[in-house]
Amino acid sequence: MKFDAIIIGGGPAGSSAAITLARHGWAVAVIEKSKFPRRKVCGEFISSTNSALLDRLGVGEVWRAAAGPEIRHVAFYAGETCVEAPMPRAANAGFGRALGRDLLDLLLLEAARAAGAEIFQPWRAVAIDKEEGAVHRVRIESKEGASVLHAPVVIAAHGSWKPGNLPTQLARTNLASDFLGFKAHFRGSSLAADLMPLLVFPGGYGGMVGADHGRLSLSCCIRRDALAAMRKVSGKLPASEAVQRHLIMSCRGIREAIGDAVLDGRWLAAGPIRPGIRTCYEDDIFRIGNTAGESHPIIAEGISMALQSGWLLASELTRAGASDLRARQIAGQRYSLAWKKLFSTRIHAAAAFAQLAVRRESAPLMRTMVGAFPVILTLGAKLSGKATSVPGMGSA
Repeated sequence: MKFDAIIIGGGPAGSSAAITLARHGWAVAVIEKSKFPRRKVCGEFISSTNSALLDRLGVGEVWRAAAGPEIRHVAFYAGETCVEAPMPRAANAGFGRALGRDLLDLLLLEAARAAGAEIFQPWRAVAIDKEEGAVHRVRIESKEGASVLHAPVVIAAHGSWKPGNLPTQLARTNLASDFLGFKAHFRGSSLAADLMPLLVFPGGYGGMVGADHGRLSLSCCIRRDALAAMRKVSGKLPASEAVQRHLIMSCRGIREAIGDAVLDGRWLAAGPIRPGIRTCYEDDIFRIGNTAGESHPIIAEGISMALQSGWLLASELTRAGASDLRARQIAGQRYSLAWKKLFSTRIHAAAAFAQLAVRRESAPLMRTMVGAFPVILTLGAKLSGKATSVPGMGSA
């Protein structure tokens, strides 16, 4: 089967690119290994800067109807410290909101299908080979068997957490310093509806936010060695139970928010996370979402970066066309520059915030500074991209 573009991964990045390309007449295939709906380790917050982009993708109205309340305040919870500050507001965009990935990903992928993309789900890409004439051959597999797709453009949107044999997948690591991700939903939380706290606790960091249908989304990243210590102290409880116990015992704000809440479903775990900036374009393979670069989740910008990077790339490719190799190379260069301009600052800022959060010696200083100057939270949220407009969203 022949296409103009094959997108590996049907999450927010892949769907954003698929919708945009398909609406411009491209023949698009999306390869997604998981069945939807499915829950996923993710903070689930979407900054208000994506409002116009979601409208452009055709899902803005549904997103606003389904997502949780507007988040108008940020907070800092660490030990006994609980400090709040205003969330920075993007011009003409209101405030950000959270929607569970079980709902968001299905919404976006169905929009890609409606735009004309062909969805292969659940199928897994297992190899990418180059053919003559600057065309790629992508081998895919499922329980139904195997197939081969052909396209001049391959877009990697499979994320960075899972190792594999594709040239865009990272090698497996197993370091004590690795950060592992955890996520759970709760019902009956006492957290204020318009508040999103940054959580800092021994061994890691996280966040909480009110999402759809009255669910509280709590996500966190914990160093592998810190998790081992938690389990040892807790009598070798399962990892998720040890994490929840550690969070409640070490942070008053978490304890007050979920102490009487009910776990909705089970805890999820994934990782290790792979923060950093990678190659956006190489050998006619394009990377978007976490495959291109990943920030520490401490700034809650993962979904925003996924949506925006998919749209940025697709916008460049639609100007270049699928058949002209030289034009695609120029598009790759332009996309790489645009990606770095839009995302590199927040990735570096997230790395700095994360290092401060997990260093035991810096925790008292953070509590003192934020307690004395709550505006630091507002400035930090702005630096992380919460008020940074998406290029090209000014016109329809």
